[in-house]
Amino acid sequence: MSALTLTPTRFCQGVWHGILEHAGTDEPQVAVTHLSSKIPDVQVTKVDNQWSIKVPIPIETIGDGVQVFIITDENNDKKIGDFTIIAGDAPGSDIRTEVELLRAELDVLKRAFRRHCVETM
Repeated sequence: MSALTLTPTRFCQGVWHGILEHAGTDEPQVAVTHLSSKIPDVQVTKVDNQWSIKVPIPIETIGDGVQVFIITDENNDKKIGDFTIIAGDAPGSDIRTEVELLRAELDVLKRAFRRHCVETM
């Protein structure tokens, strides 16, 4: 499996867009999670020598505060990117975003560690 490189492009009409660079010919298998829940209906489409990724943001994930979405390679649970949505009162500091991102990344690490423990038993 070749490495995936993600470049965010825009967030428009409730859909986050990005470009995945992937040297392989097979479609990259990506998952997007919010609070450890998988986001449905993520679209990955080949465009020239790259892959377009579209993430429709479910209405139930939008609320006050910082909402962090983690994009991972499903083949190895490796994080390839993330994005945040901030709603409600303007944040006093970016520290809330950093804390939410750390929590989301910790969830990814916990899943990878659990998978590793199961595989090595």
